[in-house]
Amino acid sequence: MALSDDLDAFFSDFAVSATSGGTTGKGILDQPTEIEIGGQVLFIDYQFHCKVSDFGTLNPNDSITIDGDAYTVRSNTKDVDSLTTVLSVQKT
Repeated sequence: MALSDDLDAFFSDFAVSATSGGTTGKGILDQPTEIEIGGQVLFIDYQFHCKVSDFGTLNPNDSITIDGDAYTVRSNTKDVDSLTTVLSVQKT
């Protein structure tokens, strides 16, 4: 079975609920990460992996509630498959 056959199955086990505007969907929320490279510390924001059909039209500064917490979208990057997207979000 190809991933595109059933994206809901992909987001069923570890997914949390999210709402933006009138759209509700599920996705996987990654916690922020800190990486040290060459003596510099880089931070990676929260990342929310979700379906393009649910949240693919969100833009920077749009609001989204994920698992009951408010976030602001920093970027929206579609994955290679064009079926899923990664929202870089910041807690507000």
